[in-house]
Amino acid sequence: MDKLVETEREHVISNDGATIISLLDISHPAARILVDISRAQDEEVGDGTTSVVVLAGELLKTAKQFIEEGMNSQFIIRCFKNATAFLLNQLENLALDLKTDPVTRRNILIRCAETSLNSKLLSHYKNFFAEMVVSAVEKLDTNLMDKELIGIKPVIGGSIKESMLIDGVAFRKTFSYAGFEQQPKKFANPKILLLNIELELKAEKENAEVRIEKPEEFQSIVDAEWKIIYSKLEAIIASGAQVVLSKLPIGDLATQYFADRNIFCAGRVPKDDANRVAKATGALLQTTVSDLRPEVLGTCGEFEEVVVGAERFNFFKNCPGSKTATILLRGGAEQFIKEAERSLNDAIMIVRRVIKTEKIIPGGGAVEMELSKLLRNHSREIKGKEQLVINAFAKSLEVIPRTLSENAGLDSNEIISKLRQKHASGEKHFGVDVWSEDNGVCDTYANYVWEPLLVKKNYISSANEAVCQILSIDETIKAPQNEEQKKMRQQPLPGMRPGMKFK
Repeated sequence: MDKLVETEREHVISNDGATIISLLDISHPAARILVDISRAQDEEVGDGTTSVVVLAGELLKTAKQFIEEGMNSQFIIRCFKNATAFLLNQLENLALDLKTDPVTRRNILIRCAETSLNSKLLSHYKNFFAEMVVSAVEKLDTNLMDKELIGIKPVIGGSIKESMLIDGVAFRKTFSYAGFEQQPKKFANPKILLLNIELELKAEKENAEVRIEKPEEFQSIVDAEWKIIYSKLEAIIASGAQVVLSKLPIGDLATQYFADRNIFCAGRVPKDDANRVAKATGALLQTTVSDLRPEVLGTCGEFEEVVVGAERFNFFKNCPGSKTATILLRGGAEQFIKEAERSLNDAIMIVRRVIKTEKIIPGGGAVEMELSKLLRNHSREIKGKEQLVINAFAKSLEVIPRTLSENAGLDSNEIISKLRQKHASGEKHFGVDVWSEDNGVCDTYANYVWEPLLVKKNYISSANEAVCQILSIDETIKAPQNEEQKKMRQQPLPGMRPGMKFK
């Protein structure tokens, strides 16, 4: 379910665990540990941020009962670590290999993206966006898989189905000066120059103190300033570049100068967009114009300025060896687009991890139920108190399918009973069917509810580590010095009248 988080600056509607937790003002030290594992899960895998906190909370609740009965926390920690080691080993056995033919492999990636979007705001458009996400990730370098090379540009207005994937780079029209509209807005196979230079006429009197004895000397200083800027512009023209981009401003003089010579320019290009242009076109970022050789220029099949909604975008399409892509995300409301962007980010992370690990497992709580069954069977082989703790750990794993069924509006007790019966009879791929109105359970593998193996491994181990760290604490100690300072502040100073406060 979605949460409405109200802060001093904004209202955010989201069901992304990492987003919600990052907006909360959390002061409890144990709760901060759960925040850390959720953030780590988001950065490492991109999904499962809610699951890791839910499982950690359930394990803490289980451990609390044993501690209240007098069991030593170190013994519980040892049992939890043994149980986690067993589960991680079993997960490898439950995983399914992805090394198949390219068509089947792509279909599996699309299914994984759809599974990630199932619980998101974009669930009704999951087929449309899953194709888009997989196509975007496939354009990345298979070795690096750098997510920063996939740009997501929100554009308010229009239907969500008007969202599109650009094979290359797209960014909003930057701040422009006089003369911009006279520049050409479309090129075929242009040469692209990427700079980190400010192309503005700068008066030296603003940067240094200049003393002159004759009026004629002042004119020579002015002429030198103009000569500096014109020498830079002439060097750029001589390079043969038709599209000039700079991270720093390009002023009135340079903009008009380029317009007169049918050259497009854009200054103040954001750092991320400039890096993606460099990757896509092969252009090398230059910090000087003194030696602009042909090899530092990039190129693309087509450059065009396009109006999207109420905004103008610069498109760099059909780039040679393109290793970047851009998703233009449309929508009617700002809150909707922001949540859609977070949803797509999770889907992109999932597809990247599936490609890297090449192993998938059924989702929908099926794996948790199967692991719970296997851990229960394993606990029967153990004697003493450890059997009780490991058995309780196994029951805690059922919190994931239980939460899924509750969020889907189903009877969680009935669903868990059905799943226990299915898994006991050997049907290990059965999980919660959130779209069902009758049965409530289904074979999640046959219904293409798939997730990367890394999500489950990471969230189980992270939740266990957080719980063990919290259980290993037996006392909270406050710095005595701070307490003494607090008492000193509360004591009235000599000469203070009643009602006066000392800050």
